[in-house]
Amino acid sequence: MTSQSLLDLSDDLDAVLADVWQRLGRAAKDRRAPMHTPVVATITGDGVPSQRVMVLRAFDRASATLRFHTDSRAAKVDQICDGSPVSILGYDPAAKRQFRLSGVARIETDTAAADQAWGEATLFARRCYLADPAPGTVSDVPVSGLPAEIEGRKPEDDEEVAPGRANFALLMAQIDTIEFLHLAHTGHRRALFHRAPDGQWQGEWLVP
Repeated sequence: MTSQSLLDLSDDLDAVLADVWQRLGRAAKDRRAPMHTPVVATITGDGVPSQRVMVLRAFDRASATLRFHTDSRAAKVDQICDGSPVSILGYDPAAKRQFRLSGVARIETDTAAADQAWGEATLFARRCYLADPAPGTVSDVPVSGLPAEIEGRKPEDDEEVAPGRANFALLMAQIDTIEFLHLAHTGHRRALFHRAPDGQWQGEWLVP
């Protein structure tokens, strides 16, 4: 934080939104950032909320899009399809700030962005997509799903993890609503931001 007090920052809507962008940008690049692993919620076909912690891999400020990686065979991929609602919850305990982000999500598999993300991922990260059978499959015993020949060790080269590319996908969440909450003993602050059709963000204060 700068010398500006938390209360001063929270009493300015422009500063609040700028703080949201800054923290999301940091979270996508720094694995030690508090919001690097937010909770991502989708809706099942039966209308039941489904939540999981995911790693935030990238954030694009211009489009307000967050990028996550997932197995294309995972249940959430069927839940999302293309354009389904998504909700993302992040919390920074030191700053006592909570972000509730909502919008629509899509899945990308055979795109240039997916190819690039796969190429930039570590060998260990790509190893996860070698699981067989698919994630969520019932098993009689505790199992990682990884092939025996690669379980418990680091892959040696790209070729060894290449078969996992067919199971790799991007979960792209485009945000259109942000709810900000700052907890403070001097008085909480809560704000709501909506993205207008022209792409500009409009904010208003809410009672915490």
